[in-house]
Amino acid sequence: MHSPHDPYVRVRAAREHNLKAVDVDIPRDVVAVFTGVSGSGKSSLAFGTVYAEAQRRYFESVAPYARRLIHQIGAPKVGEITGLPPAVSLQQRRAAATSRSSVGTVTHLSNSLRMLFSRAGTYPPGAGRLDSDAFSPNTAAGACPDCHGLGRVHRTTEELLVPDPSLSIREGAIAAWPGAWQGKNLRDILDALGHDVDRPWRELPAEQREWILFTDEQPVVTVHPVRDAGRIQRPYQGTYTSARRYVMKTFSDSKSPALRAKAERFLTSAPCPACGGSRLRPEALAVTVGGRTIAELAALPLTELAACLPREGETARVLTEDLVSRIAPVVELGLGYLSLDRATPTLSAGELQRLRLATQLRSGLFGVVYVLDEPSAGLHPADTEALLTVLERLKSAGNSVFVVEHHLDVVRGADWIVDVGPGAGEHGGRVLYSGPPAGLAGVTESATARHLFARSPAPARHVREPRGELTVGPVARHNLSGVTARFPLGVFTAVTGVSGSGKSTLIGEITEDLPGVGRLVRVDQKPIGRTPRSNLATYTGLFDVVRKVFAATGEARERGYGAGRFSFNMPGGRCETCQGEGFVSVELLFLPSTYAPCPDCGGARYNPETLQVAYRGRTIAQVLDMTVDSAAEFFADIPAAARSLATLRDIGLGYLRLGQPATELSGGEAQRIKLASELQRSRRGPALYLLDEPTTGLHPADVDVLMRRLHDLADAGHTVIVVEHDMSVVAGADWVIDLGPGGGDAGGRIVAAGPPAQVARAAGSRTAPYLARMLG
Repeated sequence: MHSPHDPYVRVRAAREHNLKAVDVDIPRDVVAVFTGVSGSGKSSLAFGTVYAEAQRRYFESVAPYARRLIHQIGAPKVGEITGLPPAVSLQQRRAAATSRSSVGTVTHLSNSLRMLFSRAGTYPPGAGRLDSDAFSPNTAAGACPDCHGLGRVHRTTEELLVPDPSLSIREGAIAAWPGAWQGKNLRDILDALGHDVDRPWRELPAEQREWILFTDEQPVVTVHPVRDAGRIQRPYQGTYTSARRYVMKTFSDSKSPALRAKAERFLTSAPCPACGGSRLRPEALAVTVGGRTIAELAALPLTELAACLPREGETARVLTEDLVSRIAPVVELGLGYLSLDRATPTLSAGELQRLRLATQLRSGLFGVVYVLDEPSAGLHPADTEALLTVLERLKSAGNSVFVVEHHLDVVRGADWIVDVGPGAGEHGGRVLYSGPPAGLAGVTESATARHLFARSPAPARHVREPRGELTVGPVARHNLSGVTARFPLGVFTAVTGVSGSGKSTLIGEITEDLPGVGRLVRVDQKPIGRTPRSNLATYTGLFDVVRKVFAATGEARERGYGAGRFSFNMPGGRCETCQGEGFVSVELLFLPSTYAPCPDCGGARYNPETLQVAYRGRTIAQVLDMTVDSAAEFFADIPAAARSLATLRDIGLGYLRLGQPATELSGGEAQRIKLASELQRSRRGPALYLLDEPTTGLHPADVDVLMRRLHDLADAGHTVIVVEHDMSVVAGADWVIDLGPGGGDAGGRIVAAGPPAQVARAAGSRTAPYLARMLG
């Protein structure tokens, strides 16, 4: 037995994912960093074992209803853990963010600002005092009735719905209508209602055109279809839907991103005329603080907001001091350029996690283990120092801070390192070292040690000659005011600058229409799917090849199974309990819902009959459970599969399982899967590759692998542009464009542009000193 005052969290026989019965002791009340190459098992140890066990114990202590759910969720695979306090997890997974979610709602700062307006605002003469809810666009009491608190209204016009009025309705004049049978059905209904569907659109009477496109009526009529040769079609009852009604319904209700995007082409979005885009009722907008409305204050960067709040009067002073103290940790984490009304979907995963971290700083908890997932993601080196200060403050408040991290400055600043490895997938899963950072230097098989203690400067590299240049701008969006940037073509360019300096806004202006771009390949970090149904194999097209291989086996042919039988997205071969997801969603009344393995198929996704068919001794479920590395050997003699798998390995994703659900992939992994899908396509002339922070979530050893691939593209004549904070990547670029000098209103200018050595000497650049240090 360990004494109750044992200062260590002791993990014994952890076997989650690829962990090989790991034993490790981690001291409490320290900043401990979990390191290792991508896929080594560090997240399985920190999140899958330590945090999962703390969560399970919490469930055990609450209502029987919740305890029943634990059996569904399952406990982590671990012998025992002693000395484990309650845990709080801050991960980079995005919840399904909506346009109603904002910086203010995530940090709860909006609540404080609304309270200030309610209690200490200046009201018009004779107006009654409003409750704080009346200042929220997300409540019935506060939302503008015209736009329901969204701030924008979507409208459509005849010109958008009918781009070519010389066509008749039968020829497809109404471009907004669906294709195939549904579109033909609507044309037949109009015909049955007595409208001329063969006359050019522009020759129809104006009131008919207005009714066809914009009516809210939905008349039902009997349609007699034209008979095709050999097909008997019976009359049916058809309901008419106007083009506007169809577009609005598709845009607001459709779950398909493709259908929504199509509907959006026929809509114009404009600020709501009633509230001017402020999202609030007139009564709320009539109240001011310091001469400004709540909408005006919510649109200010947080640094400005903190400076202009009133301090006259006892009520105003107390509420202002509370609000300013809540803003301080957000500004400290380098996010002072954000405004309260900034919508959550427009934030990066790193920004979102740091906002949650700032909120935790105010919570005043102590004796807790905070488990953080790469809090430095998306951080400029200048902001990483502030992050280290915040982690120290959580520790000094009496907490333990366990961080999964790749950023070497964060690793150097830790009190304790747990290094997992040495490789990824089955080549990892062992704890190579657990102790103070200096002791890692003697661990020869550690990839982290090689990079952490490397003393040699970056090797000199031959700089490529550009084959022309691409001019972008003048750009006047967000904080960029008339910026024009020149990107050399056929070389590797890095765009740098602190968070919020305008990097993503600038590269967002690069489109295929610009002269010199040619084919544009934009590789972002958005998820490759939002449910466990989407995975690596389906996204890359590899799964189509695998299903055909299974359908060609003797057993499958005997049973009459086609390739569709081996799809977990179609009835027939899949397990119907979980409909092929392998997981069932478990709703928790007081916590976010979670996924648990399906009770019938145990996560295999298929029904027992499908799993009786094997290829080389493996079922389809076992193949989906293989890593890319082992699948590459298994399918070595099938060219279509081998090519796809080789590309994934080249980019450093050999450790991922083929069927790994999209919900388990980081933003960086999703981005590399997209890049691999692109690289395996056949080349058609020079392309421009645009990547936003491709090294996020990558160990320095994996960064080397990815950079080799990107430099290969530049060597082959393609243009590569990356937004990047990793100075080792910037030092190896041919050209650097540095934005800044600060974030928000303090940024939005090009501070320096040129080869890395030149930018490293630029005065007034916050990137320059870090780049100079990397260049040695």
